Amino acid sequence: MSKTTEIFCRLPRSVDLIQDFEDITPAPKAVEECRVALYSSNGKFFAYTQPNEVVIVDTSSIAKVLHRIELPEVFDLLFSPNGTYLCLWCKPIQLNKENGTWNNNLKIFNVKTKTIIAEWSARHQAGWKPQFTNDEKIFCKGSNSKEIHFFEIDSNSNESININHPTHKFKMSDSKATFQNFQISPGKNPSIAIFIPEKSGKPASVLIYNVPNFNQPICSKHFFKAERCQLKWNSLGTALLALASTDHDTSNKSYYGETNLYLLGIAGSYDSRIDLKREGPIHDITWSPSAREFAVSYGYMPSETTFFDSRGNEIHSLPTAPRNTILYSPHAKFVLVAGFGNLQGTVDVYDRQNKFAKVVSFEASNTSVCEWSPCGRFILTATTSPRLRVDNGLKVWHASGKLIYMKEYQELYSIGWKPQPLELFPQIKTLEPAPEAHESTKEFLAKRSASAAVKKPAGAYRPPHARGSSMTPTSSLYQKEMENNMRTGTPTPPPPGLTRNGVNPVSGRPRTVVGAAPPAEKESKAAAKNRKKREAKKQQQSEKVESPAPIAAPTPVAPVTGSVIGGVASLEEKKIRSLLKKLRAIEQLKMKQAAGEQLEDTQVIKISKEDEIRQELNTLGWNE
Repeated sequence: MSKTTEIFCRLPRSVDLIQDFEDITPAPKAVEECRVALYSSNGKFFAYTQPNEVVIVDTSSIAKVLHRIELPEVFDLLFSPNGTYLCLWCKPIQLNKENGTWNNNLKIFNVKTKTIIAEWSARHQAGWKPQFTNDEKIFCKGSNSKEIHFFEIDSNSNESININHPTHKFKMSDSKATFQNFQISPGKNPSIAIFIPEKSGKPASVLIYNVPNFNQPICSKHFFKAERCQLKWNSLGTALLALASTDHDTSNKSYYGETNLYLLGIAGSYDSRIDLKREGPIHDITWSPSAREFAVSYGYMPSETTFFDSRGNEIHSLPTAPRNTILYSPHAKFVLVAGFGNLQGTVDVYDRQNKFAKVVSFEASNTSVCEWSPCGRFILTATTSPRLRVDNGLKVWHASGKLIYMKEYQELYSIGWKPQPLELFPQIKTLEPAPEAHESTKEFLAKRSASAAVKKPAGAYRPPHARGSSMTPTSSLYQKEMENNMRTGTPTPPPPGLTRNGVNPVSGRPRTVVGAAPPAEKESKAAAKNRKKREAKKQQQSEKVESPAPIAAPTPVAPVTGSVIGGVASLEEKKIRSLLKKLRAIEQLKMKQAAGEQLEDTQVIKISKEDEIRQELNTLGWNE
């Protein structure tokens, strides 16, 4: 979905001719703002929003508009598992401020009968979605974090459901406790998992009940360090992964808090904590479509990726690498392990049915969407807005790692494959050869190879003001002045940042050079006075023993100061030193300016006088 709210469907004519697309977008096309658009999980219907309506498109064959729901300001959508019901979350409006009455902004629309069968008020968009069983005979919703209401529905009936009279009800046994979230399982015999966070010293709990029998949980797990919990069922609804997390790490090892993983199974009513080999956060957990194993990406970067069976026993571990995403292909033939987000976007594809042999590794940088195709032979990666507002576009890769299609957009908001039943595609025994790449892909690959061929010459960094000059990258103005003074014999003042006695003004410690003798410490007045007294006393004692021979007075020697006679510099040399000091100050200001630091007006004026100072130095006979 692009920023111009263009919504379109494209149908590949065959796998071998992936570049031949047919636009099946029904007319008239959407031209106004679209907040959300999605397919039903079976791919039969496609719905999208417009400012004053919701459009439902039938995509079972050739796409055509099925119905338009005249409903303004719809912000979110949800299809039931078989696409029979469409849930709509509209803008909440307060009708009466005194008694706190709000409009019924959540509505359930029957696509088959084209009627609204239920509606109620849901002010918050977070957690608004009702949940359906796989056969769509029951849906449920939370009520005040203490009760869960279940309603039986008939897809062929036009009768409205009375929300105030649920068919079944779950109620917390402890009146003070509240649940945080729940999740209905897939499968023919639905169960519901409910998470109750820890409170007042009581541990957190995950309880599993059979629907609609809520007298006794069939499985439960109690644990601490759980402020939130993510619940993930396998595809058969026989096992549940509970990822518990806290904002604060009691061991102070992680800024992101603590995470722990628990496994609960209905068959045999077992539960266990998954012991991970490395410390650090859990980045991703994923069930295999076969429901017999799951994978976990965890630990400080570079992270570890480990595979477990349905009982929590370790099967295999991949080499440590900067990865945080795991995706199984629909047939569970391949498993994709990648590093997205703040990582560089490396994608590894492994053959799960061939002892985790690596198939390929490729780069998909700046990826915000990654999905396997329904046939399990292609991978879609895309960069979308507002995650990133540059380089928006999509790329389609063959499972062998070959890029076969790409398209760029000014701004891309959402993208995805059309869901299709797995039965339509044969099992993958041997991966077919990749089809021929699209023309746009060939141009992109040619440009990338050309840019890679032109390499910039390696070299040390030069600041902007030193580029294009003969000065070496490591030399400075002080070094050039010192070299010039050594040729002329003029004494060199101490470098910037050091006092005359060699003490660093920042740290207060003397400046030392590796391999050189330590500098002599300056004697205090009291120490000098005591030293003179000791020397005078020794001299008196020696005079008593023997008379000393007359000592000739030392001949005064004039200090050697190069071309400076008597240690006094000429006026020209003093002027040169003063100008060089100004140049050193200008050099430091330029370095600050290059680093992006804001300078004062007086400092900018000082930098602008550099040419005048250099011209005056040339007049005085000083050169670099």
